[in-house]
Amino acid sequence: MVLFRPELRGIHGAVASTHWLASAAGMAMLDRGGNAFDAAASAAFVLQVVEPHLNGPGGDVPILLFDAARGDVKVICGQGPMPRAATIPRFRDLGLNRIPGSGLLPACVPGAFGAWTSLLRDHGRLRLADVIEPAIRYAADGYPLLPNAARTIATLAPLFRTEWAESGRVYLDRGVAPAAGARMRNPLLAATFQRILAEAEAATGDRDGQIQAAEDAFYRGFVAEAIDAFMSGGPVLDATGERHGGLLTGDDLARWHAGVESPVVLPHGDFVVHKPGPWSQGPVFLQQLAMLSGFDLPSMGWGSSAHLHTVVESAKLALADRDAFYGDPAFVKVPLDQLIDPGYAARRRRLIGPDASALLRPGDPDGVVGWIPDSDEAAPPEPEPVWRAQLDSGLPTLVRLTQARGDTCCVSAVDRAGNLVVATPSGGWLKSSPAVPGLGFPLGTRGQMAWLVEGHPNSLAPGKRPRTTLSPTLVLRQGEPYLAFGTPGGDQQDQWTLNFLVAHLEFGLGVQEAVEALSFHTDHAPSSFVPRRSRPRSLVVERSVAPTTVAELSARGHDVEVVAEHSLGKICATGLDQETGMVLAAASPRGEQAYAVAR
Repeated sequence: MVLFRPELRGIHGAVASTHWLASAAGMAMLDRGGNAFDAAASAAFVLQVVEPHLNGPGGDVPILLFDAARGDVKVICGQGPMPRAATIPRFRDLGLNRIPGSGLLPACVPGAFGAWTSLLRDHGRLRLADVIEPAIRYAADGYPLLPNAARTIATLAPLFRTEWAESGRVYLDRGVAPAAGARMRNPLLAATFQRILAEAEAATGDRDGQIQAAEDAFYRGFVAEAIDAFMSGGPVLDATGERHGGLLTGDDLARWHAGVESPVVLPHGDFVVHKPGPWSQGPVFLQQLAMLSGFDLPSMGWGSSAHLHTVVESAKLALADRDAFYGDPAFVKVPLDQLIDPGYAARRRRLIGPDASALLRPGDPDGVVGWIPDSDEAAPPEPEPVWRAQLDSGLPTLVRLTQARGDTCCVSAVDRAGNLVVATPSGGWLKSSPAVPGLGFPLGTRGQMAWLVEGHPNSLAPGKRPRTTLSPTLVLRQGEPYLAFGTPGGDQQDQWTLNFLVAHLEFGLGVQEAVEALSFHTDHAPSSFVPRRSRPRSLVVERSVAPTTVAELSARGHDVEVVAEHSLGKICATGLDQETGMVLAAASPRGEQAYAVAR
């Protein structure tokens, strides 16, 4: 296999992320004496600046970390809950049968900032000023605007000029959309970060105290006040075609703190795979892995029709369980132990036959019968005006104008002490919600993923986390740190990253080889983003697949869509080679912007 990029190795540390500037910022933290957690936090703050079409300070993030000094894996939950005023009757009174994917109504408490400050305070070494400085510099002095970001801004420019005026102030240059590669600045965001830092340093000289003061400035200070004022101000246009105000309040922010949880784990030979809980879609990965453990995948041959068919059919079953059973475990009982139990996996495995299933088949773990609400299969919106059609979709990417679906970001870091961390920041993207006046960033729209029906695990409730798609992965080998990885991709994240791990562990591909290997997925299950469309029996595969394999998959009943080579996913990974003690890093060439750094 001819690689587009080398697998990087070193002895000091490594960072991989979906943007080269973020990876460089993370490595700078390691050079300053910081650890992997400092590196990941700094890279993440830079991602909030340089990938505004995919994430921001108003978004959310799950963080998986292995702290070498403590010898355990933890999850920091940066997924904020829905406002306390958000109830099903409240939305029904507005004439809505689903939470819109854009505007102010789907806003949750923005959890990303608090999750990163929690990581930094409890596991990092450096001061906040060191870690956030690169993000402030890029926001103030500028960075090269990515082509997809430029296309998104250009498409939405009429909306920004006429309806979302503050977004126009942030993203347009005197009313004109900037070109790809233009030197893009966000002085409002730079000023927000600078004020947070100034208030933190004025509060105390203590490192941990400054980080806590920064968190207070965001959730109980001027940032929360600006969000509260915006939400209670005039209504804004959203996906409904009407104008609505928001439900989120400053008090919702003040009550919230990032949670620290134990991960969901699955042993797999010498390895233990760790995922976030069922408030994410993370256990989908484990369910697939548990089912696939009963097949001899290597004997099928990498990229064969048997290989792709078996993996995709397992994904269909796991995603059906996700849609039937997953939700915020603080509010509902999720039968998680049963869902990843070997016996249950064996029963589900027997449903994988020689032909593609057209059904969405949730199981009955521990005798619990799950159900999936009816999704919206309405016809796509009229394409004119183009920005209006984009507003109807809850995805961050441009519908029908891009191959990517549900794109987001990823950052992973490792250091020579064995600290390992990975996160998939998302939400607060510029396409789906107007920028908050004076702050330089919009809020997230993750609330769209909750159902406006009673009695489902993912039904809307005040203070409840909507079940998200964000899903990083961390793997230990015989109790020692091995790999931490993730990818953008919405509902596809746990399919593309599973393909990566299977390629590496089951087919023996190197880490960079596995990153670049053939990628594929199914859109069989309803999308987590409104309007929640699905494509039963679909199998999307990159063009590097053999034509005979496509024909065999079609004969099995799959609706095969062949897409451009190297177009599915942007996996970023770091880890430790346990034999040599060296750090390693890999980043996908897909999208031509993810980069790894190691030394």
